[in-house]
Amino acid sequence: MILPLSDAPNPRGTPVVNYALIALNIAIFVLITVPLSRRAPDYQSAAFLDYARTIQQTLPRSVPIEYALQGVSAYDVFVFAHGFRPAAASLQDLLFSMFLHGGFMHLFGNMLFLWIYGDNVEYRLGGVRYLLYYLLTGAAATLFYSLFALGSKFPLVGASGAISGVLGFYFLWFPRNTVRLFVFLFPFFMNVVQVPARLVLGIYLVLDNVLPFILSRGSGSGGVAHGAHIGGFLAGLVVAHWMNRRETVAPPGEYRARAAAGESPPPLNLTGLVHAGRMEDVARRYFALVPEASRNALSPEAMLQLGQWLAAHGHPEAALTVFRRHLRDHPRGPGRAEAHVGAGLVQLRALRRVAPAYQHFLEALDADPLPETAALAQAGLREIAERQKYAWHRVRG
Repeated sequence: MILPLSDAPNPRGTPVVNYALIALNIAIFVLITVPLSRRAPDYQSAAFLDYARTIQQTLPRSVPIEYALQGVSAYDVFVFAHGFRPAAASLQDLLFSMFLHGGFMHLFGNMLFLWIYGDNVEYRLGGVRYLLYYLLTGAAATLFYSLFALGSKFPLVGASGAISGVLGFYFLWFPRNTVRLFVFLFPFFMNVVQVPARLVLGIYLVLDNVLPFILSRGSGSGGVAHGAHIGGFLAGLVVAHWMNRRETVAPPGEYRARAAAGESPPPLNLTGLVHAGRMEDVARRYFALVPEASRNALSPEAMLQLGQWLAAHGHPEAALTVFRRHLRDHPRGPGRAEAHVGAGLVQLRALRRVAPAYQHFLEALDADPLPETAALAQAGLREIAERQKYAWHRVRG
């Protein structure tokens, strides 16, 4: 048995939307799933008769319908009526099915993954956008599954697709995070180990879902909708990549209005203005450039100076955009470590985004930095370690 326990970094704070989603799923399970699972269905209801007809259509002629309906509960009929059925699709069922589960272990596994991975994604997105993309990737997961089961009359339920969307965000945004796993292989090995989060999520995607999906030819196996997991994960990856690109290309909000107002065209030599110390003028003109023209409009050194000036003068979002563009324009060039440290410090101290800052500090240390740059990255990692919910001591020397 391998059980994930927590991820790192995992900063202090309350991911309100993530906890609310967990609470809602548990409440529906306690108030609907448990009581209906212990109750016999209304054998005269239209929902039960529809359920029975559908079951009968799938049975061999030698199997009596009475045998197949033994042990059916009111919850089975409820799920049939309100789960998402590709052959009878509805928007209401699409949303409601994300909060229904087949049993306690189904609920437990989903909520454990949401509890571990959801908070950092919510901190990165913000609560409102987190809820929106949770629902949208969940819908995308269900629709992806439906492509391979268009005529299916049997319901799909569970939060797995939406949670897989959260995992897709996490996979792209937090590649250097780690996960604590409790490994119980009695009597050979019993311990808690710390492994890269991408390894855990890669195993989840490929071994737990892609391979079974291929082997079952998209029909699912063991009652698991692997196609929904794959669809949700891919949706999360796509949205996370789109957001990365948009945040790098688009001018920051504080300069967007100025650019739209039709400022004077930028001069040909922005780097010269940096050397002259005209940083506010550089920022205004630089962010007025169309995205294609912004590439290499400043030398690597000038971009670092502009980013550091913006960070020091109360423009963290603009500073982060400059550091991101530096890493886009000069991914292996001079100043890479300094750009990562600058982005990490802005994320950590101004925007309070601990997990994104962690990625930048580790990237900086891998870029053969100067001693003073390495010292800043180390200080940032120590600061992150001090902000954790749980004891955590991974600071690189």
